[in-house]
Amino acid sequence: MAGLGNFDLRLNFLGAWSAPIALVGRLGLAYVFIADGWLGVVDYGDVASYMQANGVSGKLLPLVILVELGGGLLIVAGFFARWAALALAGFCALTAIMFHWNGADANETIHFQKDLAIAGGFLIIVAFGPGAWSLDAWAGGKAR
Repeated sequence: MAGLGNFDLRLNFLGAWSAPIALVGRLGLAYVFIADGWLGVVDYGDVASYMQANGVSGKLLPLVILVELGGGLLIVAGFFARWAALALAGFCALTAIMFHWNGADANETIHFQKDLAIAGGFLIIVAFGPGAWSLDAWAGGKAR
């Protein structure tokens, strides 16, 4: 393109930064799940009531805590990251459908779309792995 000179339109220079970028991405994706999982631990009754109010048995809360808190911590560490990302992508899709499938309410529509977008982010980890700065890469000797 005229006037761009040597500008790297494909951002290939970022390849040298892929490991720290992947770590920051994992931190960003995992944060909300770690926080929500911890909330389930410290505010168990209210979270179970919220689930009940949305037609989901509060008896599932231990599983929700395991997926959110455990999965989030695995994503941060990059340990069994593809499995954790697959579980969290499924969790996001189920949450979107079970809690936010309400086209009449603009707020719920935003949450629905957000959950699907986050699921997409986790599917990127499923497809490409957690990157070189991860326990999976360290244990395997290479980025997965």
